[in-house]
Amino acid sequence: MNRLRRFHFPVHGLLVLLLCAIAAAPLLKPGYFWGAHDARHDVYFIFEYNRAVSGGDWLARWAPDFSWGYGYPFFLIYGPFTSFLGMLLVRFLGMGYPQAVEMLFAIAILASGLAMYGYVRSWLGRNAALVAAVAYVFIPYRLVEVYVRASLAEYVALIWLPLILWGVRSAFESTRLNSGRSILWPIVGTALAYGGLMLTSNLVALIFTPLLAIYALILLLNRLNEEQPIRQWSKESFFPLIANTIRVSAAPLVGLLLGLLISAFFWLPALAEGSLVNQEQWYGGYYNPELHFVYPHQLFAPGWGFGISEPGPDDIAQGALSFQLGAVPVVLSILALIGMRRIRSGRRRELKFLWLWLLLAIFLMLPVSVWAWRNIGFVSFAQFPWRWLMLAALPLAVLSGSAALLSKPGTVRDRPKQRDSDSTEDDDRNETLNLSTVLLAALLVLGSYAFLQVQTIPPTPQQGPVSYAGLMRFEQSSNEMTGAPKWVDLSQRPLWSDMAELYTQADNPPLAPDATKAEIDAAIARQAAAVTSKVDYTQMPQDETLAVWSLALGSESEKLWVTTNRDDQKVVFNVAWFPGWRAYLLDGEDGPIVGELPIEREDGPLARIVVPAPQGEHVILLRFDDTPVRKAAFWIALFGWLLLLAVLLAGLAFRVWRREPVTSDQ
Repeated sequence: MNRLRRFHFPVHGLLVLLLCAIAAAPLLKPGYFWGAHDARHDVYFIFEYNRAVSGGDWLARWAPDFSWGYGYPFFLIYGPFTSFLGMLLVRFLGMGYPQAVEMLFAIAILASGLAMYGYVRSWLGRNAALVAAVAYVFIPYRLVEVYVRASLAEYVALIWLPLILWGVRSAFESTRLNSGRSILWPIVGTALAYGGLMLTSNLVALIFTPLLAIYALILLLNRLNEEQPIRQWSKESFFPLIANTIRVSAAPLVGLLLGLLISAFFWLPALAEGSLVNQEQWYGGYYNPELHFVYPHQLFAPGWGFGISEPGPDDIAQGALSFQLGAVPVVLSILALIGMRRIRSGRRRELKFLWLWLLLAIFLMLPVSVWAWRNIGFVSFAQFPWRWLMLAALPLAVLSGSAALLSKPGTVRDRPKQRDSDSTEDDDRNETLNLSTVLLAALLVLGSYAFLQVQTIPPTPQQGPVSYAGLMRFEQSSNEMTGAPKWVDLSQRPLWSDMAELYTQADNPPLAPDATKAEIDAAIARQAAAVTSKVDYTQMPQDETLAVWSLALGSESEKLWVTTNRDDQKVVFNVAWFPGWRAYLLDGEDGPIVGELPIEREDGPLARIVVPAPQGEHVILLRFDDTPVRKAAFWIALFGWLLLLAVLLAGLAFRVWRREPVTSDQ
């Protein structure tokens, strides 16, 4: 059996990679899909994260060029993981920003297939895992996420979901008495996957976690029922049952808690300070979720469009995106449901729960769920009802994969009863790659092959190429990436700034749509040099009353030489006020900090930073620092990483002590 495992894994795994690579093939087409919904956002998110890193902030919170240069605490509330990865590709591999986005999508497509393969293989076998992996990549909405919406963070976040389910499931399995399974890898894997999800998309994490909790409860009840059937529970068994519940659930809980700890540097400040961000732009008008319900026929309409969601039942007719589930995965799931009686009871309960998960996700997309959208908090976190398609894709893929179990009579049910608890001990018929499994996987590819379309078009002047000037024009034309702290009056602020004007004036000659990377880099450097200060010089008399010269401008700081003969003068910065900005007095231009100045918030629609200037001649440093909650979150996360490392080392040491091979059971 061990030889069979070693021989067949590369076959199934390689086939997953080859078939999933077909979904990534359109990314090889020359050009970039500038017209996709978030394709412009993706490149500028990476651009801004790279800006923050240039100023020495590797855990970025502030996007200095959003809102026409006034800045915005974007990375405080938006998962930074994909922007961080893109920054690494740009900074260390020399990729252009669009190429970095395409590379991340390509990697994510393959990783999605492998993640789903690993999860399903752990309890339904390799053939089911192969079909599920291909389904997870080729379900139409998953292609919408790449080629229509270009929603990088959301797509990458969905990689973590099967990994989390795999980790939690393996953690429960590892608690079996005398199972011989390692508890180490499930805990570490669960922690890394759940932490990764929290850092990638807090939106996905918020709507996935309640379903994860229910799934964990199903697994817990399965395990307890195996050791003592539920029908035998009684008052006498209450305390032993509680003790057993704690023992069985400890490993998955530890893994999830470690995941929260290692990602605390992001989600804790986001939770504590997210309410300080202006949220008016996110609700009402076009963003009213009740305008974007999915109608039942749209779940099966085969049309395809590249436009944004439109109110009403005729999105495809208006060229909007598709909301279909996919004919092939739906049919396979129904076939699996019909044949589910042939699957063992423990697995059957999990599959039934996944059916309920799928039906719940579908229900929350339909107009009949309006009450839930108005009254249940986690439902509305999705913002648009059709976004629940991303949560429908996971159970739909697993259910499609389970259809592979029906390819031969008795594939699952006829296994020896004593092996029922071992989810990875598959019989030969489910280990060996067979023609029916290959045909099912190929059918899933063919069913969505017509949707492998990418619109690679040149950028308009309002989109790119990526530069400071391109970002300013994009913000003005689309009113995107123009968020603000809650003190800013969105109705009164101007939709342009002196900084934006300087950037665009420096775009001379304008970058051509097909500009080379060298030309783009040169233009970015030229435009960066155009803005030398964030001080509002229109309010600086520049005489003995108050004179200001900028000594150095960074992405999250500015150093000034200030002189005044009065004690009532103030320096106004074209920077939005937000907790964390602090002003210091320095002992000379390159000297240490010798004191701190108070910082005020402008009483006006822009709510800019105002720093009182003390009488005399001084060097002042304005800098974006961590608040107490951000500092605490950092140390909590560091403690989490150290704890995770301790768990890993302790587990490895224990295995060495027992002279066991240091390998994963999964």
